[in-house]
Amino acid sequence: MKDCLFCKIVAGVVPSEKEYEDEDILIFRDIHPKAPIHLLIIPKKHIEQFADLVDDTWEVWLKMNKTAQEFIEDMELRKTGYRLVVNGAGAALIQHLHLHLLGDIEHTRDI
Repeated sequence: MKDCLFCKIVAGVVPSEKEYEDEDILIFRDIHPKAPIHLLIIPKKHIEQFADLVDDTWEVWLKMNKTAQEFIEDMELRKTGYRLVVNGAGAALIQHLHLHLLGDIEHTRDI
């Protein structure tokens, strides 16, 4: 999508601090973190929101969640606390499906 910030990040037009990338998804650090660890997990293909998932896009959603689980394990977030959040429609600032992985939030309960 032409004016989508996340699509511009995927295209390399807007820089990001990438943590992971494959052919389907991209993970990068949030520029306004709400926790010591705040990653955004997005599909490379533009999907506006969770409610827009259809048969041929559910696989990328599952991959996003599986990769989030791997990051939780690799970063040992079970020990320090984590949240996995998806916002939709008016609750999302950017209209491109994304997961927030917030970590090391043991003492950050106001998120």
